[in-house]
Amino acid sequence: MLIRLLTSALLAGAVAGLIAALLQLYFVQPVLLHAELYEGGELVHFGSASTVSAIQDLGGIDLVRDGLSVVFTMLVYTAYAMILLALMSQAETRGAAITARSGLIWGVAGFVVVHLAPGFSLAPEVPGVAAADVGLRQIWWFATVGLAGVALWLIAFAKNWLGWGAAVVLLLAPHVYGAPEPDVFTGPVPTEIGALFAARAFGVGLAVWVILGGFAGYFWTRLAEDDATTQTA
Repeated sequence: MLIRLLTSALLAGAVAGLIAALLQLYFVQPVLLHAELYEGGELVHFGSASTVSAIQDLGGIDLVRDGLSVVFTMLVYTAYAMILLALMSQAETRGAAITARSGLIWGVAGFVVVHLAPGFSLAPEVPGVAAADVGLRQIWWFATVGLAGVALWLIAFAKNWLGWGAAVVLLLAPHVYGAPEPDVFTGPVPTEIGALFAARAFGVGLAVWVILGGFAGYFWTRLAEDDATTQTA
């Protein structure tokens, strides 16, 4: 079981992580690099006598930086795959069918837990915007992700209104409490760039989590079939 879980996670995480890295390099990284020009003062979008073009030369590919981004993204999604498959295996013992198709639903659930739930109150941010203390934001983020994970498990496997009601409370609690916010709003980055970054971060996150869930379910099922074939041969 452990070998099957690790193998499935490595395969699914590597594929999803590579796709995530490529999507981020093409869609997300240019927005970050553009924001950094405003953060460093190279561009000014208001209070300037001249009009600044919204289209900027952001440079080409940096093999070291972009290569490391690909490697670390694959590692991160491999870790996500291990968590996802551990939960899938537990669900399977409770009678849930784990397939590539059902894995898509697990992927959507992973996106909700890791991206959408915390992002509802603590949206993805570009460099140069006002933000609260990073330590407080990390604590709030981990708490929100943990509560959202428990909530979705209850929604899926609870058998009465008490469990479903508890799930709603867990989902709402961190947002009712409130995410850490800065004392004042400052920052030189145009709001259009911040909005585009948040939209693309969520879009890429959803796409990759669905891919991760699908591949996790596929490899989990495929390896189980291979094990069964080996035992009967």
